[in-house]
Formats: sequence, structure tokens, C-alpha cells
Amino acid sequence: MWNLLRPDSCRVLSNQKVRRGYKRYLQIVEDQLIAKFLIARKIPADYSENDPLEKLWAIHEQLTKEYYDMEKRVDQSEIDFKELAVSERSYFDLKVEIARQMLKSCRLCERKCNIDRLAGKLGYCKCGNQLLVSSMFEHLGEEPEISPSFTIFTLGCNLKCRHCQNWTISQWYEAGTLASSENLAKAIERARKKGCRNANIVGGDPTPWTYHWLEVFGHVNVNIPVFWNTNGYYSEECANLLTGFVDIYKIDFKYGNDECAVRISDAPNFFKACTRNLLMAKEYGDVLIRVLLLPKHSECCTKPILSWIAKNLGPATRVNIMDQYRPEWRAYEVPELLSRLTRQEFEEALKFADEVGLENITT
Repeated sequence: MWNLLRPDSCRVLSNQKVRRGYKRYLQIVEDQLIAKFLIARKIPADYSENDPLEKLWAIHEQLTKEYYDMEKRVDQSEIDFKELAVSERSYFDLKVEIARQMLKSCRLCERKCNIDRLAGKLGYCKCGNQLLVSSMFEHLGEEPEISPSFTIFTLGCNLKCRHCQNWTISQWYEAGTLASSENLAKAIERARKKGCRNANIVGGDPTPWTYHWLEVFGHVNVNIPVFWNTNGYYSEECANLLTGFVDIYKIDFKYGNDECAVRISDAPNFFKACTRNLLMAKEYGDVLIRVLLLPKHSECCTKPILSWIAKNLGPATRVNIMDQYRPEWRAYEVPELLSRLTRQEFEEALKFADEVGLENITT
């Protein structure tokens, strides 16, 4: 049925320009390659829960190198994935343990609150130690190569965007539902068998729940790409945990400068964090960038964002230039955000993307 509702999601698989924008993602969708988390679970790791975090990170650094060598050899059929032994403790298990220990002094996002979430304390994002889900469903409204997507919305976010369209989720106006790792894993497996192309982990933002999502995928036993749907405001430590786990990063490149980021989303150091994480995502996985155009932010945000992408990630980068802005939540606090985006602003953004050489645009 979904291919009747979104015929473009079928056509896109034969679009060579789109395919060039991704290294592995579409081949995992087609079951030609293996999702990262499944490979990571086959790499043995020698560690103890009593080891200090510094030692665990040192082991992780070494195993990350081994992981990408293994991924390459599996991709090239030098190694038969099905013949790889299951280890008592794996590189993936090590990620889970590091993420768990990080919750004792949480540094998952760029804010680095250092709050003990294992003890039930809440940081800026108000996320504790129990994963709370708003909803999950088969989503047909994403980019054509992403749809249909099994989308899981979790509560909480590390930003406070005044114009947030998911504000009831991100800012805890909903109660949410407790979800166990095992039940979420089963839901993901069912969705893949029904034809969903990926597990779309979103919110709010998934970053505060990195430990919990690693736990979930420790129970998933189908080949499905992990689609990390994020605002990009996560720490270097979190970025390291996502390597060998996330297949495709969808990052919202929100602002072209920190002044706008602070004024609208209370996000100091956003541009540095987002660009750093985009570069790392490009190196270790596949990248899809969304640019939600904001009214009267062409010179300060849109053009710097598109210029940076073209210069640093290259013309083949898949970019969704979005004109869907609408005033939501507390947009009234930011005068220029009370209006809608004009047609002229949208067309100017598309023209500028073409001028800087971006070749893989969707809208």
C-alpha cells in the first residue's frame, strides 16, 4: 500500500544522484549490506564493568579501528557475516557499558550537565533513566529514500527552540509511556518485516537517550538501518559512541551562527558542535541534512549553512531544503518568527544552493 501512497520512494532507489550521496544506507535497505550494530555485536571486547571509564574509552578507540576494518571486509565479501562467532562481550556491549557509566555524570550532549541520571537526577533535557515514548508508527512523510520509516518519538530534548513544532514532546507537555528495550526491539523487528526501511530514532532528540537506544539494539535481530534523527547538538563522547552503531545521521542544521542559536534555541556553541558532528558523521556513516528555512534568516543562517555544506561535505551531500516553517509554541517571543516563510525566500535558498554547487537537493 505504501508504494501507492509514495511512488517517489520507489523511484528514488534508481536515482543515481541520490545513491551517490550515501555510502551504505540504501544497500542496507536492500539487504545487500549489513547494518553497523549487527557487525559491532560480532567483534569481541575484553573489558570489565569495574574498569575505569578512561580504560573503557581506550579499548573503544582500538576496537573502533577494528570495527571499520571488519565492516569493509564484510562489505567486500572477504568475510561471511553469517560465519562470524557471537562473543560473550562485544564492541557493541562495550558501547552500552560506556554509555551507562556516562549517565553517572551525563556528558551526552554539548551542554555536559554532569548530572547523575542513574541516581534519578534531571539535567537540562529533563531526561532521567527511564525511556519514555510519545508514539511510534510507520511514517510515510519523510524523504523518499527514508519512507516508509518506523519512527519512534521519545520525550525530552537538549534544546529549547522557541518555534519547536514538536514542543509537546520535546518540552515534556506529554506524560509519555515507559517502553522496555525488549518490547521496542520487537516493534522494530515487526516494522522491518512489514517493509519499513529504517528505525527512525527521533524526539525531541535521541541524544539524551543514547544509552537506552544502544540497549534496545542489543536485542534487535533483523537487518535494519539505524536512522539517528537529531539536532546535531551532541558531545564528542556521544559522537564516538554513535560510530559503529548509526548507519545514517539526519542532522538538523539549524543556524549559521551562534547568536541566532542562543537567541532562538538557547544553544551556545551550536555551530561548532553541529559542524564537528557533521564531519564525523560523514567520515563514519551516511548523512542527510535538513535545513528548515526560517523567515528573515537568509543572510545570517541559510547562506552560511549551505556554503559550509558545499565546501566541507561536498556537492553530492543529500540536503533537504524545507519551506514548512510555521509559528509554533513560543515563536511569539522572536519577532521575525511570527511570520511565514515567503516564496521569494524559498526560491532564493534554492538558487543559492545551486550557486554553491550543491547537486543533491530535495524539498
